[in-house]
Amino acid sequence: MKKIIVTGGLGFIGSNLIGLLLKKNYSVINIDKVSYSSSFYNVKEFKNSKNYKFIKCDIKDKELKKIILKYKPNIIFNLAAETHVDRSIDNPKNFIDSNILGVYNLLECFRDFSKKNRTKLIHISTDEVYGDVLKGRTSENYPYNPSSPYAASKAASDHLVSSYVKTYKIPAIITNCSNNYGPKQHPEKLIPKLIYNILNNKNLPIYGKGINSREWIFVEDHCNALYKISKNGKIGNFYNIGSNKDVTNIKISQNLLKLAKMKFKVGKNVKIKFVKDRPGHDIRYALNSKKILKELKWRPETKFKIGLLKTFNWYLENLSYYSSFDKKDITKRLGLKK
Repeated sequence: MKKIIVTGGLGFIGSNLIGLLLKKNYSVINIDKVSYSSSFYNVKEFKNSKNYKFIKCDIKDKELKKIILKYKPNIIFNLAAETHVDRSIDNPKNFIDSNILGVYNLLECFRDFSKKNRTKLIHISTDEVYGDVLKGRTSENYPYNPSSPYAASKAASDHLVSSYVKTYKIPAIITNCSNNYGPKQHPEKLIPKLIYNILNNKNLPIYGKGINSREWIFVEDHCNALYKISKNGKIGNFYNIGSNKDVTNIKISQNLLKLAKMKFKVGKNVKIKFVKDRPGHDIRYALNSKKILKELKWRPETKFKIGLLKTFNWYLENLSYYSSFDKKDITKRLGLKK
């Protein structure tokens, strides 16, 4: 049985990826440092599986090398990262530590391991490294132009991985994905936070005028793309993973309100409220994902409205998920310059 290490597996995308890999009969080792955004709720359905193992470890720790040498993974998916833009504005250091120094340590461990073992590293990144895209869509050759400390730290990690491929010939692939949504996403992020506020009769805070546009992809589609890349992707390549579905923040809010009103009586305080924009807030991200379609025959399968309904229903059926986090991590406003 092939062994796979998933770093950051208590998080949103990582836990969904683990679920997919277990269904495909892989043995999965989940490495996570257990931060504020980690949730054991995300892995409760497979925590007792004989093919699943959890190890608490930060990817910048010395212990990482011992774990890799012990379990000898065929593939490592690196999803360990600080990801919330607003938090990166308040405290950039955490992002430098995890997203740059952590990746550096992982690369050093992997460099030694890959010399003697048949393996590969899939490094998961973001479309935010490309910065504001007012027109067109960004291909893999588009220059990096990050706007936030978060995006800059992810851009640096991508460059590090790419340099190790070129200099040390490590077998690694880099992916850049658009905004994910779906079950198990931390409620500091837009969609689960709006759902939380709807359920708790609170207003729906939207930055600026709500015109900021993102390309949204259902998390299961992203995980399927990662799996396909791990099987057939070319070493040293970058792959954009997107849905080609652009939606503004105001439209997201309106769609969620519509869904809620179909299911129950919405509280009188549940109204869209425009709030002061965060610093360096890019207007638009949009990926050109033709490469993965052409080379690997992957395309997203979940229509946005269907995915949004699945997401809304999951949170309704898992109300205790919200209580597994500190309330201030859901409700507190972050990302204001001090």
